[in-house]
Amino acid sequence: MTDADSLAADIFVDAQLSSEREDLIVGALTALGVSARVRVLPRRRSGSELQWLILAALPLQAFLASIGGKIADDAYNGFQNAVRKLLRREPADQEPAVRPIVLQDINSGLRIVLDHDLPAEGYEDLLTLDLSRFRLGPVHYDRTQQRWRSELDESQPS
Repeated sequence: MTDADSLAADIFVDAQLSSEREDLIVGALTALGVSARVRVLPRRRSGSELQWLILAALPLQAFLASIGGKIADDAYNGFQNAVRKLLRREPADQEPAVRPIVLQDINSGLRIVLDHDLPAEGYEDLLTLDLSRFRLGPVHYDRTQQRWRSELDESQPS
């Protein structure tokens, strides 16, 4: 799947997410050539909340490669801005804490976590990230080391 037009994503969102914020991520992905299908997860009765705000399940390496070719394009900037806006906590939000957006590879299950404070270089490095380096995940951007890493992978013996 190398053609960006053939990319499809299942977007799982928390029932607490407003339709305006849901439309924001869908619009950003659509502008990048991704066909997004949204599934709203029901409210959880256990009292525990989801660990993420949005989970996008898609062929991750193909997605990163396709947006890598659009780095100077307005669509890529729109994606970055949409993620940042979604992760910015609004005063009217009912969410107790800022939760990340997670990209999950549909083939391997590997998850990449986009936190609210992901710097511009984190977005840039993401575009050339070799997912085959990771086995367990989740993969986070380490601001101190200025690189994407999986602490679980690093804790495993080589």
